[in-house]
Amino acid sequence: MCEWCGSKRNCRLLDMRLTRVVWMSVCVVTLAAVAIAGKKPSKPSSGDAAKGKTVFEQCSVCHNATSLEKKVGPGLKGLFRRSKLASGKPVNDENVMARINTGGEGMPPFKDILSDKERADLLAYLKTL
Repeated sequence: MCEWCGSKRNCRLLDMRLTRVVWMSVCVVTLAAVAIAGKKPSKPSSGDAAKGKTVFEQCSVCHNATSLEKKVGPGLKGLFRRSKLASGKPVNDENVMARINTGGEGMPPFKDILSDKERADLLAYLKTL
């Protein structure tokens, strides 16, 4: 006997209610996952250092990759082995990417010049210096 409708036959009402509960649960979980994913801070995707070397050609006008010698801007050899940037901020992905994006102290901003992928590739290359 069906506990929902009192019928002695197989009850479709129970099946429909269970199906509705399952679908509602799936929707709630999906919406929660979308909401959580939307709140994560965006991080640059992992880049390709080989492609970043090509992107760096634009930077090499002002920066040395193979020495600490200053051109217009500081030499970048061993950048990620240093404790601080020329600005005094700690060397990490976020601070280096912020400098690439916004420029400063004579360096032009590259946020609108390079794509997200090119900047990620450049960051990966700078880590190899």
